[in-house]
Amino acid sequence: MEQFGLLVLNGLSWGMTVFLAAAGLTLIFGILHILNFAHGGFVMLGAYLAYSLMSQFEASSLWTLAGAMLASSIALGLIGAIVDATIFAKLREVSESYSLIATYALLLLTQGLVKAIWGINILSVSAPPELRGASEIFATFTPRYVMFIVGCGVTIFLLLEVVVHRTALGKTIQSVAVDQWMAGLLGINVRLILLGTVTAGVALAGFAGAVLALNQSLSPDMGSALIIQAFGVIVIGGMGSIRGAFISALAMGIIVAIGDKYLPDLPGVFFYVALILILTLRPHGLGRAVHK
Repeated sequence: MEQFGLLVLNGLSWGMTVFLAAAGLTLIFGILHILNFAHGGFVMLGAYLAYSLMSQFEASSLWTLAGAMLASSIALGLIGAIVDATIFAKLREVSESYSLIATYALLLLTQGLVKAIWGINILSVSAPPELRGASEIFATFTPRYVMFIVGCGVTIFLLLEVVVHRTALGKTIQSVAVDQWMAGLLGINVRLILLGTVTAGVALAGFAGAVLALNQSLSPDMGSALIIQAFGVIVIGGMGSIRGAFISALAMGIIVAIGDKYLPDLPGVFFYVALILILTLRPHGLGRAVHK
């Protein structure tokens, strides 16, 4: 029972970590249909900003962490608004190949910015006292910080589900995603909806970075590693499906945990094996099955 609990725990930890990184990416793609490679860089910037803020206060309390999460979200949201006005607005008028090149260049720019400001050394910051240690849940000792990550992942998923599928704003966003021209004829301010979506998506990247800063080694390569896993999850879940990304993140987390247990010398290889198998059997991902 304990081994099973550890397996589930590791799977949940991996899955929610990746979902947090992928949530904003999924939201932006679902509306703008732009494959934003720079999203991993935005998560990285959020993590480094949180590191700087928490280092000033030596991670003294949950309030410090909450402040860092809020500040990172706001700062990255502002960056997202600038990026939308200067880059994404132009990418909507060109083919996807240009979008891939431009957003990858933006990822490289974020890496260069991190190196210039924080250097190339690996950095880390301690969790506040409230998130240190472990609690026993179903005969399994669970680190409190893992429970915090899982709680944040579930909260973000439920928030996006309610906003996108249960509110008037969500219906408006969906109508813009389906047909921008028709939405404009109906009196919807399409430009404002697109700007708000990008701002919210990049703000989510900042939030994710702040949450993950405490269990990640911060380096300029952090963004590249996260974006690969995030893209894998949203491809499996069905491009643009928040619900599909959440379910696929959980499923892939369990698969990765099983692989790491039985093939510890090949960490993460099961992720790529599962990605190939799932897309071979369901080329459109799990999103359609999720919505049925």
